[in-house]
Amino acid sequence: MQATAYTYDPESRSGQVLLDDGTPVPFDAAAFDAGGLRLLRPGQRVRIETEETGAESGSDAGGDSGAGRRITLVTLHTF
Repeated sequence: MQATAYTYDPESRSGQVLLDDGTPVPFDAAAFDAGGLRLLRPGQRVRIETEETGAESGSDAGGDSGAGRRITLVTLHTF
């Protein structure tokens, strides 16, 4: 899945990405470290991998919203 880097804190190595529908989704240091990056700048296009967290709301329409998902990897999007 693709997203856009929104925020990044180099001290905690965590931040948020924006999905293509504008939904912000946080990522933690483990997800950042899994991608092998050293720095992330707001506006960079990234590739993310997610997993279900089991915390989904009752009537999810199957969209790409960040609810019920956890980012497991953040890396640069390559063409």
